[in-house]
Amino acid sequence: MRSVTPVVARSLPLLLAAGATVSSATTPASAATAAVKPAAAILASTTVPGARDSLTPAQRLAAVQSAKQINYYPAGGSWTRMWTDFDAKKIDADLAKARALGADSVRAIVFPSAFGYPTPKPEYAAKLAQFVSLAAARGMTVKVTLFDWWDGYSDVAGSTTWANALLAPFRNDDRIISIELQNELDPTDPAAIGWAKKLLPVIRKAVPGVPVTIPISSSAGVAGLSTLKSAMAATPLDYYDFHLYGNSERALASIRQAQAAVAPAPLVIGETGTNTLQSSEGEQAAYLARVFAAAEVAGVNAVAPWTLNDFAAGSIPDSGVARIPEQYWYGLYRADSTAKPAAAVAKAEWNGAPSPTGLMDLGFENAAGQTPWRSYLSDLGTPTRTQTAARSGKWSVMLTNTGKTAAGSPSYRVSPIEPVQPGRRWHAEVWVRGKNETGSTQIALSWFDVNDRWIGGASSADLPSGTTDWTRLSVDGVAPAGAASLQVHLKSGADTGTVWFDDVAISAS
Repeated sequence: MRSVTPVVARSLPLLLAAGATVSSATTPASAATAAVKPAAAILASTTVPGARDSLTPAQRLAAVQSAKQINYYPAGGSWTRMWTDFDAKKIDADLAKARALGADSVRAIVFPSAFGYPTPKPEYAAKLAQFVSLAAARGMTVKVTLFDWWDGYSDVAGSTTWANALLAPFRNDDRIISIELQNELDPTDPAAIGWAKKLLPVIRKAVPGVPVTIPISSSAGVAGLSTLKSAMAATPLDYYDFHLYGNSERALASIRQAQAAVAPAPLVIGETGTNTLQSSEGEQAAYLARVFAAAEVAGVNAVAPWTLNDFAAGSIPDSGVARIPEQYWYGLYRADSTAKPAAAVAKAEWNGAPSPTGLMDLGFENAAGQTPWRSYLSDLGTPTRTQTAARSGKWSVMLTNTGKTAAGSPSYRVSPIEPVQPGRRWHAEVWVRGKNETGSTQIALSWFDVNDRWIGGASSADLPSGTTDWTRLSVDGVAPAGAASLQVHLKSGADTGTVWFDDVAISAS
């Protein structure tokens, strides 16, 4: 498989490379160990003389479009608890961890309910200022998301007061890469849109030149982006931020639809990922790699994983989010700070390195839970990782005593990292060994459109019946018109015997 590399070379954050110095955070340690100071004191000490008016709006927007950004809450205190239980040492350690991956920007989400409304409490304004200083000391800019967990759209005066007070200290501050007015605002809500139209000029006046956007949720989708763009036509956003979840196999088609919906405005992927409660850690890593690869092909150079950390039990404040079990499991790192395979994917992407070895687990040597392969029709036969036979290494995958129905045969399936495009030729092969094989054993390609509708496929010849030594099966096919994703299946149906699969190869040309 090809390596996943950025379209453009990226270095230290453009915003911080413009000659800015951070006098309040001479070293990361000093920034982290400092107590949270009163707002006036900390804001006075975080002046960034070299950053004042140092970038043009075009340069700022370019920085947004190339940011290596990470979404962030601490593992032990997320959402509002990041601020109510503010732990500078822990935050600094997390930012160091993100920076070591190659991240050069971090998102900070703020809440009127925690900060105080309509006038932010000085101690909470100080916490935000200290967070910005901690990030800057690590060479990272900050995207600030305002008005989370808030729906007081009728109170334009109060929200204007709150936004002005919170943002005034960061006027002409190049450590702030962009502002999100509100997280996942509903573009079909007239009250929300009316409020946004009035608040957008307020934000632009408070922090002139800083790009401003409103992110759209995955559930609102491409239609939500179109609705938002139309609704904000008189006060257009500087760029659009799409939260991409769902099926990563079709990421390229989804991103291109999103781009078309907001063109000619720029698009970034502000959140993406999958959780490791409902998926394996290997699937999570492949998911993120597919989105990075699809974004590269589409020319989107800013993709922000959700999120740096898993969240410890009880760490999400009492809310609807806290009652969704999978919300605790999206991190690149487990709650105990150990890295999942997805962390290596982000590090490779952000440093222009090849994808991690073993990402696709084509020889089935990955540890349990570290593979992107999944069972299909497992009620007819469950693929089992085994050491009873192997063509290379120690492991293979076995199917035995399988059934077959009109729905198909049981299989072990995976989707490639490289995005699917109509007209490209794909090749897949696998080595198979049989013992008393009686059914139909093949490697097969299955194509799906952007709506996950099956639109065609191709299969190899059958493995000869009976007992066979390792035999190579291969299949070739051209992605048909409308193809948005591909699944490779190792399948065996109506077989009273046993087959082993090993050493898969998948390529496109």
